[in-house]
Amino acid sequence: MGLFRRGTRGGVDRDAASAAVDHLREFAKSRRGVEAYLEPTTTVSGTTIVLVADTGEWTRRRIAGPEAGRSLARKLKIPLYEAGIVGYPQRMREWTQKNRGTS
Repeated sequence: MGLFRRGTRGGVDRDAASAAVDHLREFAKSRRGVEAYLEPTTTVSGTTIVLVADTGEWTRRRIAGPEAGRSLARKLKIPLYEAGIVGYPQRMREWTQKNRGTS
């Protein structure tokens, strides 16, 4: 038995990675004022990126690494911030508080 399933590289399922990028693209395309926040790599979650719309609505997905986040932000033509340095926008916290438990 192998360590990784067929179709994976470095333990990351390519279909899942593609679905994550598709989700992020759709989120950015369908909302106004979207900004990207690159989250630091951790041993638990790897590298993640959070997209935040002007309303504060947000989404988070795992990505291949910091350069993948920078590349995605360039392609989407949205600003990218390092979450570990600048934190998250207040509108994100307000949206989360307002929508807690509604899903």
